[in-house]
Amino acid sequence: MKNFQKRTNWAWPYIIFLILLVILPLILIGIYAFTDLEGHFTVQNFVQFFSKNEAVNTFIYSIAIALLTTIICLLLGYPAAYIMAMKSFGTPQVMALLFILPMWINFLLRTIATVELFHMLNLPLGEGALLFGMTYDFLPFMIYPIYNTLQKMDKSLLEAARDLGANRRQVFTKVILPLSIPGIYSGIVMVFMPTVSTFAISELLTHNKITLFGSLIQRSFGEGGITMWNYGAALSLIMLIIIGATSFFGQQEEAGENMIR
Repeated sequence: MKNFQKRTNWAWPYIIFLILLVILPLILIGIYAFTDLEGHFTVQNFVQFFSKNEAVNTFIYSIAIALLTTIICLLLGYPAAYIMAMKSFGTPQVMALLFILPMWINFLLRTIATVELFHMLNLPLGEGALLFGMTYDFLPFMIYPIYNTLQKMDKSLLEAARDLGANRRQVFTKVILPLSIPGIYSGIVMVFMPTVSTFAISELLTHNKITLFGSLIQRSFGEGGITMWNYGAALSLIMLIIIGATSFFGQQEEAGENMIR
């Protein structure tokens, strides 16, 4: 019983989880990325990627699609989060439920339903369908971080700004928007990270006409067999570096803004 009374002992399940499902896979990716089939050290896997114009173009295109999806989600998600947080229409719970309900269904089923919707409306599947599907799937991940930040905002600051003569536009630009930056950053990360590495959505909504970087990784491990695992690991490591850099610089920017404040 004494072991259960120590709080540090309760951390062991999480430590084991991190070691087995986070740290160990990352180590294996690094090992495979810098070795060949015989286990010898090499950087040929990265040379192979950068020497293929098709792979590099796919990588750049995937980044562009992820950025465009993130921007669309931000433009659509911020007003929705603002309305929910400020209770402009008195129905934030209803709006929250409408955004939560689709998340109860597996995203693959939602994507398949989107494909059928486009077929019913006689709309072509392609880049437009891809952006629509990604926005539909990841929009809630933009809304809720912003909503949580705005909801927790000290409303007395808004009252103080109005008492000092600020109009609605000035209250929003000088008080609300700056204070919502942490939520915006969290939403951008939560949307950009999965969209830049997705593959199933693009394959379904474009009938494999558009290949994203996630599809290259999936094919390297799946269709390519064990001979392509090293190359797939190198692609995965490149993706991890991009995602990690995005997260790191975002945190640095947020820390800088907090110091200014």
